[in-house]
Amino acid sequence: MGSLFRSEEMALCQLFLQSEAAYACVSELGELGLVQFRDLNPDVNAFQRKFVNEVRRCDEMERKLRYLEKEIKKDGIPMLDTGESPEAPQPREMIDLEATFEKLENELREVNQNAEALKRNFLELTELKHILRKTQVFFDEQEGGLNHTTESMTRALITDEVRTAGASMGPVQLGFVAGVISREKLPAFERMLWRACRGNVFLRQAMIESPLEDPTNGDQVYKSVFIIFFQGDQLKTRVKKICEGFRATLYPCPEAPADRREMAMGVMTRIEDLNTVLGQTQDHRHRVLVAAAKNLKNWFVKVRKIKAIYHTLNLFNLDVTQKCLIAECWVPLLDIETIQLALRRGTERSGSSVPPILNRMQTFENPPTYNRTNKFTKAFQALIDAYGVASYREMNPAPYTIITFPFLFAVMFGDLGHGAIMALFGLWMIRKEKGLAAQKTDNEIWNIFFGGRYIIFLMGVFSMYTGLIYNDIFSKSLNIFGSHWHLSYNKSTVWNNKYLQLSPATSDYEGTPYPFGMDPIWQVASSNKIVFQNAYKMKISIIFGVLHMIFGVIMSWHNHTYFRNRLSLLYEFIPQLLFLVVLFFYLVLLMFIKWNRYAATNEFPMTEACAPSILITFIDMVLFKKSKPPGLHCNTYMFAGQSFFQTVFVLIALACIPVMLLGKPIKIMQARKLANEEVQPITGASDAEVGGMSNGGGSHGGGGEHHDEEEMSEIFIHQGIHTIEYVLGSVSHTASYLRLWALSLAHAQLAEVLWSMVLSLGLNKEGWLGGIFLTVVFAFWAVLTVGILVLMEGLSAFLHTLRLHWVEFQSKFYMGHGYAFQPFSFDTIIENGGAVTETE
Repeated sequence: MGSLFRSEEMALCQLFLQSEAAYACVSELGELGLVQFRDLNPDVNAFQRKFVNEVRRCDEMERKLRYLEKEIKKDGIPMLDTGESPEAPQPREMIDLEATFEKLENELREVNQNAEALKRNFLELTELKHILRKTQVFFDEQEGGLNHTTESMTRALITDEVRTAGASMGPVQLGFVAGVISREKLPAFERMLWRACRGNVFLRQAMIESPLEDPTNGDQVYKSVFIIFFQGDQLKTRVKKICEGFRATLYPCPEAPADRREMAMGVMTRIEDLNTVLGQTQDHRHRVLVAAAKNLKNWFVKVRKIKAIYHTLNLFNLDVTQKCLIAECWVPLLDIETIQLALRRGTERSGSSVPPILNRMQTFENPPTYNRTNKFTKAFQALIDAYGVASYREMNPAPYTIITFPFLFAVMFGDLGHGAIMALFGLWMIRKEKGLAAQKTDNEIWNIFFGGRYIIFLMGVFSMYTGLIYNDIFSKSLNIFGSHWHLSYNKSTVWNNKYLQLSPATSDYEGTPYPFGMDPIWQVASSNKIVFQNAYKMKISIIFGVLHMIFGVIMSWHNHTYFRNRLSLLYEFIPQLLFLVVLFFYLVLLMFIKWNRYAATNEFPMTEACAPSILITFIDMVLFKKSKPPGLHCNTYMFAGQSFFQTVFVLIALACIPVMLLGKPIKIMQARKLANEEVQPITGASDAEVGGMSNGGGSHGGGGEHHDEEEMSEIFIHQGIHTIEYVLGSVSHTASYLRLWALSLAHAQLAEVLWSMVLSLGLNKEGWLGGIFLTVVFAFWAVLTVGILVLMEGLSAFLHTLRLHWVEFQSKFYMGHGYAFQPFSFDTIIENGGAVTETE
């Protein structure tokens, strides 16, 4: 559990591997996922490295697998995924995999080409079939007694000279062409014919009702049949060029009816034969894809593992003998024995007789940060890393965030009903996590919800607890223990009077508090309910905020003591803690003293021994003013000697400011005077402190990283910035925690508005019509509750809670200047879709 509170101790090691055993050893390390390799060839081009040809072969195999995957998805064939991860194949197995993929790709491409050619023939025959049918209608009209239409068309297309000359030679025959064109091009096609041929052509067209399949991309296209009558070869040439320009397909159409019928019968026969061949081709394609789908996932895993291994081997150096590979890597100190066992297994698998050598190296570099997580702590660690990866061996806020994050969220979101909805949703994802994890999806919103399932569940559970404390469930109360108020109002007064108040000064109050949470009677106190809840929630917001910030400052003490930063401990931690305690923790103590010494009846200025105002007392304390009682009978102070203690506390807080501002820089300056080149260890100042790293970070190096000394002016400026930020931030951060009260009030009021303005309308209706109306209203209320109060309000409370942790809490001790440990892991590579990045 030590790595949960701090990152793992890391070691930089040098690894020597025999060339024949390198592949197997790296494969074992990839399965282990505990080694981050460094690139020892940063100046070498990626195309000039030793194993670039193997990487290219893997890229080519991946391309073929992606092609197979696309074809399988196109046919809707399910791919078998057992969830198992096969081991990386041996290098000699690459040839078998390449041959298998090459055979499948060639076979599939050949089948696709044949199918496309058959579909193109089928499309042409289908279009010809429609042309023969549609044009037959045109010719039947001519032969069926509609010769006057053809005669008028002939007169329109033949000039007077040709008609006079042809009178002695017999009737003039018109030429025609028939074809198929896309339906959306038809209007433009008709206009172009009219303009180019000057109206000397006659166009007849008919739509093909059913869409035709494009053999190239499989899209459904709507087309129309057309026939164009013209006279003369010049118009014929012009018409054909226009058809070619509009990509219209022309087909031969005999003039004689017997020839057309004979051609139509031949077309139908060929179409039937093509359907048979197409069916057999599709069956063969389907069988090939089904066989490939059974192994596709495993093939992807194998190829990506091979590629990752060779990509990692490209990071290694070759020794002068060309028989040994040298690598440098970061490893967790506790896992060195496990890594050595994996190297031995790899050596045995390869049959090598020379064991690998793993030597620990001395370095002044900052090691990577590695926080060991599981499926529960992973989401909380991700929240912290989103702000910044912790510096090496810095205190990790994640384990404390597991409790504080859902609790502060629940203070803002507190509602038993809404919390139950959230908790049930989180519990459902937890119970079904194996199945949901197997159903990988590209929906980022769902991935975020599923990744934070434990956070959602805890936020819901904590919200149920705070909902019980607030006694709030969908803006209503639970009367579990019976109210401790006994009012003399009748039912009509309670329902109709909008200005009811609960006064503890009267005999209506028993004088004893409700056993757990708030008394349910406050829900009917329409006038002073908000006043009472505001005072209560505002005070607990300040209490939780001050305690949260003090805990953050105490966390910085662990950083200073671990890194032995005595200057930061003396001149930062102690004055920071004193400043926060004597001012703001004293404010919290005043709240508890007031709750303990004064009853609810003492809140009124006209009563005996009424309580003083905490806000006025704190303001007068900071301004060194004598507090004035709010009424004639009110107390000025809550305890004896309060004025003296408050003066001392303010003086201590003011004295802490110059200590934080000047203490550390002056000590560093004195140390430099004693030693002109570097800070002597006897002063207790580390190199990181000289560099101006304050605010609780200390030295975050991994073994005494040396920094150039900064100018004293820069150290004074940095220290001044941090001091001003802390002093002003203590005030602003304390006020920032009032968002706990504000969002809690807004959430409760929105819930009450939805109840009173939506659901109560259905509850007031009676009879069977009222039941139907209530069903509709309840559905509408449920949608608004889940959409607005659970999702939108939940997201708002989540973001505010995140800000409280990132800014108000973590700024007291967390630097976040580290970089994450990115081990060579097959699981991570496969999860990311095979993306391999070089690890520096």
